[in-house]
Amino acid sequence: MGRISFSCLFPASWHFSLSSQVLPRLLFPSLRQLIFISLLLCLIGLFYMLLISGKGHTSWIREENNFHRHLARVTDIDATDTSNPNLNYGLVVDCGSSGSRIFVYCWPQHNGNPHELLDIRQMRDHNRKPVVMKIKPGISVLAKTPEKASNYMFPLLSFAAQHIPKNKHQETPLYILCTAGMRILPESQQEAILEDLRTDIPVHFNFLFSDSHVEVISGKQEGVYAWIGINFVLGRFNHVHNDGEAVVEVNVSGSDQQEMVVRKRTAGVLDMGGVSTQIAYEVPKTVSFASPQQEEIAKNLLAEFNLGCDAHRTEHVYRVYVSTFLGFGGNAARQRYEENLIRNTANRNKLLGQHVGETAESPLLDPCLPTDLQDEIGLSSQKLHLRGTGDFDQCRLILQPYLNRTNDTQASLNGIYQPAIDYVNSQFFGFSEFYYCTEDVLRMGGDYNSSKYTRAAKSYCATQWKTLRERFDSGLYASHADLHRLKYQCFKSAWMYEVLHSGFSFPSHYKNLKTALLVYDKEVQWTLGAILYRTRFLPLRDIQQETLKGAHTHWRHSFSIVNNHYLFLACFFIVLLSIMLYLMRLRRIHKHAAQRYTPSSVPWLEAGLGSPTLPVNL
Repeated sequence: MGRISFSCLFPASWHFSLSSQVLPRLLFPSLRQLIFISLLLCLIGLFYMLLISGKGHTSWIREENNFHRHLARVTDIDATDTSNPNLNYGLVVDCGSSGSRIFVYCWPQHNGNPHELLDIRQMRDHNRKPVVMKIKPGISVLAKTPEKASNYMFPLLSFAAQHIPKNKHQETPLYILCTAGMRILPESQQEAILEDLRTDIPVHFNFLFSDSHVEVISGKQEGVYAWIGINFVLGRFNHVHNDGEAVVEVNVSGSDQQEMVVRKRTAGVLDMGGVSTQIAYEVPKTVSFASPQQEEIAKNLLAEFNLGCDAHRTEHVYRVYVSTFLGFGGNAARQRYEENLIRNTANRNKLLGQHVGETAESPLLDPCLPTDLQDEIGLSSQKLHLRGTGDFDQCRLILQPYLNRTNDTQASLNGIYQPAIDYVNSQFFGFSEFYYCTEDVLRMGGDYNSSKYTRAAKSYCATQWKTLRERFDSGLYASHADLHRLKYQCFKSAWMYEVLHSGFSFPSHYKNLKTALLVYDKEVQWTLGAILYRTRFLPLRDIQQETLKGAHTHWRHSFSIVNNHYLFLACFFIVLLSIMLYLMRLRRIHKHAAQRYTPSSVPWLEAGLGSPTLPVNL
């Protein structure tokens, strides 16, 4: 019986042969078998394309972005490489009431993706310390000598100029933003100071500086900038979200009102200082108003802005509620409380002929002070002696009228309008006094739990003052906690609780509040949000430069990153087609040979001779 032999001399000599009866089943399948094998291989290829090119590519991008975000948090503490020519710089001067600080920021060239924001971070010197400088007093002291404003600013700008490469000065934007101290000045005095800065700074410094770069910002603007800065550091403006990350449905102006945009959930901000308390959070849904008056009030409290570089895109449009409450800070609230105690006690003593609180032997009992703590308040002409009883619940009840709440369900502190908060799908961060109240003495900063907090606060208030002093002397409290904190911790604990739950109406079972001093081990200033917002159009310049590099470079770059899987599939199908054509050719050769060498036409078969071999060389 005939056999077909295979031999090859390169790269190594080898030879084998197959029986002509076995070979058709292995190398020469039927047409139906060829179609079946081809369909099976095509299905395998399509499955690979869906699995790798689809999900795999998306996950690759997502993992790369997550890696770079995580890496940025780590490398953010490294010294800034000022020799990098692709690094850009920006300056923000915070002119506060007690002093002025200049912050130097830097960022690499934008990657050209209009969906992403600039990667701005604070510049660090060779010692890895943030490049920041502060001077005192505040610029508002120059109200009567505005011609000295530029001289006042000179040390700050000289400090920044030394840290930024000189060839980068002319493209480094400078913003001088004034806050609380300047707000209380008459507008004429404000303008005189600002005009001196606008006129003289360009003469001495070559920074990118225009008239609009210096202004007095409102409390609303400051709150929005703080909200932007914190959410930027938290990565909430990166809309590529992983599975399990909290998202929210948003109605954005300019988009279809019937279709909700789904993106990462942003974080709200609660900040209680010594004088004021502030709240800021995103309002994802369209707000409805009960009356035209309420709508007019809300316009002053709601800010809608676009952080993206393209005004026509709505993915970075945010609607944020910001409200600042003067007199509702921890120290200001205590001062109001003490003034009320002095006034009411004096009236009561006069009416009833009593002498309560006039001496240490007959003190006025104060439930907001630790047990048996003796304190004196008021001026020397009208001193009031207090003794603490440490009753946390009673203190809370006494403080509720100081919130000035109304019966309006959409009102918070002082009767100010407040849009509804989705307490089920929201997250807030509490800073300053929200952190100090929970951590300095109670040692429970971080995730806020209402029931645990009230138990700890009750226990602290009820503890004898003598015992608290002993604990303080033993170093059981935070290193920066002082006697002032110990004395008024009971009051401030109650005030913080009432502001949060009675003023802002957070339910007692709310679990998504974190009290913090730092975000990712960094103190986040509102100036970061300011420069993010004010430089939002700069990526357009980098995007245009990327476009001008040429289509070929862009194609090659995108092809190497995005289309590797498609290249593989193309090669796969070419090889598959080649194999099919080769098999079909072999099938035709075998069929032709079978027809040619039939029993009637092969004399050697009739003669009983051995079958000759058919050489097939590869």
